[in-house]
Amino acid sequence: MSSAALRDGILAVPVIDIASFRMPYADESARAEVVRQVDAVARTVGFMQITGHGIPAAILDEFVKATDAFFALDAPVKGKYRCPPGVNRGYTPPKAESLANSLGLATAADLFEAINVGSSTADYPGIDLPADVYAPNVYPDEVPGFEAAVTGWFDAAGRVARTMVKIFGVALGGREDYFERFTDHSIDVLRMNNYRLPGGDIPLEPDQLGMGAHTDYGIVTVLWADRVPGLEIHGADGNWHSVLPADGALLVNLGDATARWTNEEWISTLHRVAAPRVGGVLVPRRSAAYFHDGNVDALIQCLPSCESTDNPARYEPVTVGEHLAAKLAGSRGGPAQSLRDQGGRPAAPCARSGVATGRDRTPETTSCARQSRR
Repeated sequence: MSSAALRDGILAVPVIDIASFRMPYADESARAEVVRQVDAVARTVGFMQITGHGIPAAILDEFVKATDAFFALDAPVKGKYRCPPGVNRGYTPPKAESLANSLGLATAADLFEAINVGSSTADYPGIDLPADVYAPNVYPDEVPGFEAAVTGWFDAAGRVARTMVKIFGVALGGREDYFERFTDHSIDVLRMNNYRLPGGDIPLEPDQLGMGAHTDYGIVTVLWADRVPGLEIHGADGNWHSVLPADGALLVNLGDATARWTNEEWISTLHRVAAPRVGGVLVPRRSAAYFHDGNVDALIQCLPSCESTDNPARYEPVTVGEHLAAKLAGSRGGPAQSLRDQGGRPAAPCARSGVATGRDRTPETTSCARQSRR
């Protein structure tokens, strides 16, 4: 884990326009300048504000309406969409996780609630993938249009993530497809977070945060967030620095997998979300983080361009699946386990309590929601 460098005592998150990487006939000098900027920020701050991403405002508007409607449901209704700890899908209620535990730190449980969707086995036909890692998604029946709106944002944020990985490939390997061998069946997860908790007078435990200090686990994260206080980045001065998204920008940061691949030449920066309070009262804050984590079987091993006699590899090789399993288990307070159960079978699918599956389903024991592509 790393801290962001400061310049003249200020932690700045630079704005980078990536439009040239979305245009097939863009000027090569413009692309080279984008690569230079990304490389410089990746080595010093680990976070960047991305413009020129090409996502229409209408897609974001529909997405935010859908997620607001879900989080406005009563707690028992949202609770129907919880999944087993080994399946990174569905609803997570407030205080169910402590992300700082993924770093081995004991802290109070985090305040946020969330719902996750992600890539499934159906997205990669013909490849034998673990069904618990590439799990089917669950969508709330109580919110009409939820699946379409969330899928729209999932696809749009995914395009931004893949564009960033092309830029990484040029910077680290000299070509846009350099990371394709690690990402052609990537574990991708969209986590929609809500800090709009009921009652502004909720008592906080000592040091309780909206989301505890952590680094992200995968290759790259694409974050949309409200322009309100909350997100804080740890600086090299030992202090936490507040960051607001620039108007129209998406925040992008590097994850631990990238830091390991680059022998920490590129940094995965420690960050957190402070409990969003103004004047002692909780204020609304929403965010959506798209995690582009890489193939479950991809080997995270120091890239040749980042290793030398003077700078030997810092880490032993590990697969993306093993790496993610350890991190996710830590954040949820459990021991690191394989992404499959001990019998080698996929973990149980997300389902309501007492749910039967297949031909045993009844109206009272249906799967917790429609399960489809995303």
